[in-house]
Amino acid sequence: MDNQLIKTAMHDACIRAVTEISADVKGLVQAALDRETNDTAKSMLSSMLDNLDIAKAQDKAVCQSPGYPTTWISYGDGNFPSYAHDVICEALGEATTKGYLRPSIVDPLTRHNPGNNTGEGVPNIEYQYHPGQEYVDFIISFKGCGAELGNAMKIFTTANLKLNQDFAGLKRFVLETAINAGGKPCPPFGIGIGIGGQMDVASKLSREAISTRKWDDTNPDPLLARLEDELRDNINSLGLGAAGTGGDTVCLAVKIGRAATHTAIAPVAINFHCWVARRAGIRIYNDGRIEKLL
Repeated sequence: MDNQLIKTAMHDACIRAVTEISADVKGLVQAALDRETNDTAKSMLSSMLDNLDIAKAQDKAVCQSPGYPTTWISYGDGNFPSYAHDVICEALGEATTKGYLRPSIVDPLTRHNPGNNTGEGVPNIEYQYHPGQEYVDFIISFKGCGAELGNAMKIFTTANLKLNQDFAGLKRFVLETAINAGGKPCPPFGIGIGIGGQMDVASKLSREAISTRKWDDTNPDPLLARLEDELRDNINSLGLGAAGTGGDTVCLAVKIGRAATHTAIAPVAINFHCWVARRAGIRIYNDGRIEKLL
């Protein structure tokens, strides 16, 4: 594969991701506005949509925060993208230099800022191997970090998860977390929930679920699909509303990822994503063709 071609495609994906939000999420915000009955919430949602139009027209960032960049890369036999880290770092640096991204990535302790939105462990890249896959998929997500302040993680036992009461323990945990978060995650938000593995696995699942899936899709697992819809509707019934000022819609979507775990535990991670769902994806075939995914 041509590294320069890939670099250009990744750079373009970075710019696309931060100057607009995913079409599925924009559609959900518009639908929330169409059914909203609270005047304050209507004003908030209308301003959000206006912001998207202005950002696109003026080729500006949708949000002043660059978010935290995570990239998911899936590959097959013989096409592992060993170049990916360097290419993504260069793309982030260029996007920052051109003013599309505010330099906000710092050392967690010294708070040193290298000025290019990279650093130890950043960009975060999650590699996924799929035997026989004749292409490489890149999905990059810039997740706002104000929303992180509402996140929660808990190691349940099967008893306090209340499996025999239709997962009452899980549902209570999600609702309490949404109440405690209030307006911090810039609602209307999406929520990713990771269930299973150990603490690290559940957390990664929660981020992947809300950052790579379309928010208007349906989970192919009937149990998870039911839980996603029920939790979303229950959160909306709290009346927190857009920007946390009251209204009919505070949660646009709930997405759940699941992994096997040890019989003694049931880890659950809850990951908020603000309405500014900045993600972009490309598919690079082994013959060099490039296709837009998201």
